[in-house]
Amino acid sequence: MARLRPLDPDEVNPEAREAFDRFLAERGNIPNMFRTMARRPEIMLTAEAHLRAVFKTGTVDERLKEMLAVRVSQINDCMY
Repeated sequence: MARLRPLDPDEVNPEAREAFDRFLAERGNIPNMFRTMARRPEIMLTAEAHLRAVFKTGTVDERLKEMLAVRVSQINDCMY
């Protein structure tokens, strides 16, 4: 059970809302970790930049990276 409730798009500041819109356009959803981090937009935006650097660069296909993230989450008994 989450200790902090993830925020809805209408509850965040404009900068976080822009990030939410990017997630919706690219993924079709807003990951809960970003909805929760939106309570501290400056942290959420740096985490988004980090996620983009990991998933959007390099030679490993983005879909494989996503599958690996899901599998690591499963192995660690963590909801992804």
